[in-house]
Amino acid sequence: MMSTDSGSQQPPIIASIDAGGTTFKCALIQEERGVIAGMRVPTTSPDETLSSCAAFFKEQARKGLNASAMGIASFGPIDVDPNSSNYGMILDGPKFGWAATNLKDYFEQALSIPVAVDTDVNGALLAEMEWGAAKGVDAAAYVTIGTGIGAGIFANGNLIGKPHHPEFGHIRVQRHDADKAFSGGCSIHGDCLEGLASATALTRRFGNPVNLPKGHIGWDIEAYYLAQACTALSLMLRPSKIVLGGGLMLAPHLIGNVRHQYAELMNDYLGQSKDEIDNLIVTPELGDDAGLFGGVRLAKL
Repeated sequence: MMSTDSGSQQPPIIASIDAGGTTFKCALIQEERGVIAGMRVPTTSPDETLSSCAAFFKEQARKGLNASAMGIASFGPIDVDPNSSNYGMILDGPKFGWAATNLKDYFEQALSIPVAVDTDVNGALLAEMEWGAAKGVDAAAYVTIGTGIGAGIFANGNLIGKPHHPEFGHIRVQRHDADKAFSGGCSIHGDCLEGLASATALTRRFGNPVNLPKGHIGWDIEAYYLAQACTALSLMLRPSKIVLGGGLMLAPHLIGNVRHQYAELMNDYLGQSKDEIDNLIVTPELGDDAGLFGGVRLAKL
């Protein structure tokens, strides 16, 4: 994971926020020590959520844990162009009440440290490429499946989409035969990938995924849509790794189902063996902390 090499000079402490649609995870991270302080803040209104996050970092500073910079890996859509006058601003999207909230401006004013911002999936992807499941590869994608769905994609030495970011969650997918009655959960596009395969969409159809048994049809439907997403990424990008993260991927049986349905959809088109598919479609090695370590990676850019 993160380097444990010691030296005479301690690495800086970085403030990191994994800004999700359900929870803002805040942490102070030092590369040799990992997370040295952290807390979670429910994602409610911008004022309430951001002020709670700022209060946490100010309290840590009073204890002597002073951050030199901050990285924020945020839900989108968000302006991630450093040359834009609105860099760090959440744009109009599915998250009600958050449009025009500028995360960079808020925390720079509140904490008096430089702040770098990108999407949660871009941050998580960069962290997995430096310390986790995609370490050492030249082309990779990270897909998060939680409240919404997003993807970060890296190829040819850079994040794809710059100075913007992909909106992969809103691609169209083919409907599962057992899922044609559901209208979709996306407030903008209805039955796009996010509207069909996010945790929110799965819950709307079948209840809390935690309570769904392994053999429930909901998991087959979910895996079918995620396998289509992996197929699109594989055929378009030819990545070495497709990392599937987010809350739904905590279901241990889901990754195997996705791989199986990916193989069926590909129909041996690329000649990938089972072992090659298992090595291609993986879960994060950094687990639930991928976004937080993504914040560290963004602050270092």
